[in-house]
Amino acid sequence: MSITDKENEIIEEFAIYDDWMEKYEYIIELGKDLPIIDEAKKTDDKIIKGCQSQVWLNAEKVDGKIKYSADADAIIAKGIISLLIQVLSNETADDILEAQLDFIKEIGLQEHLSPTRSNGLVAMVKQMKIEALALKNK
Repeated sequence: MSITDKENEIIEEFAIYDDWMEKYEYIIELGKDLPIIDEAKKTDDKIIKGCQSQVWLNAEKVDGKIKYSADADAIIAKGIISLLIQVLSNETADDILEAQLDFIKEIGLQEHLSPTRSNGLVAMVKQMKIEALALKNK
């Protein structure tokens, strides 16, 4: 499944909800379903700078694909990083770096977040792309 296919799947999932309270509840559920990362990977150097809450991001290259795992101390942030992992994990570095992530705009996510959470979303995307670039030639 391509990044675009995964984005379209998320857009379809969000389309079934009528209002943003239901969409927030869905984001919270996604956060609850995010696999727990090893506590040893929750180090200061894994914290995404620019997020209001603490969000830890781990990236590794396995068989030519970047695999992400993450955790957050706030449930909305955990749901947001879960969405990003759903789209970007298990993709090549080049595909991650080229991804436009149009689903964010399509589902109205950024416009319905508080300014600090919106900044956190931008920081998450940026860090995921930085990690992909760092692992690209490894």
